[in-house]
Amino acid sequence: MAGQQIGYVRVSTLDQNVERQLEGLTLDQVFTDKASGKDTQRPQLEALLKFARAGDTVVVHSMDRLARNLDDLRRIVGDLTRRSVKIQFVKESLTFTGEDSPMANLMLSVMGAFAEFERALIKERQREGVTLAKQRGVYKGRKKIFTPPEVAALKARVAAGETKTSVAWDLGISRETLYQYLRST
Repeated sequence: MAGQQIGYVRVSTLDQNVERQLEGLTLDQVFTDKASGKDTQRPQLEALLKFARAGDTVVVHSMDRLARNLDDLRRIVGDLTRRSVKIQFVKESLTFTGEDSPMANLMLSVMGAFAEFERALIKERQREGVTLAKQRGVYKGRKKIFTPPEVAALKARVAAGETKTSVAWDLGISRETLYQYLRST
């Protein structure tokens, strides 16, 4: 019995284009996160992991879209394949079924390590850039996403009893960002 073809797309920022990652592929369902790959606490990834069933194939553009941490990548792939869900990485031309060769497992480890290394380099360059900007006196931090009336509205939603998690998800921000807005005056 052939299962569904399920796509997973992740971009790091809200303004990045999600269309190119799985363009041209026929998929039954696509789960899309607009969040960092630093960890696996992403709403759509969690939904995908609950949704996938034996016989399904999860299609991801590349390993670094699924995880930027080797341990997370191995855990996700292992979890899916143990449940008889295939996982296909388009860019790397690799598919994992749980009955993978030692070479396939080596490729997963090597490519996952590169994704983790790339994330570390990105963070290092970011820190260096912030340090230089502070030295020049031009670092002001990240531009605020919401205007004062929008901040008042999100505070009102939380005060009315909506969960912080659902408000953050609805606004496309992390809970920590929401907490920062809630602390602001």
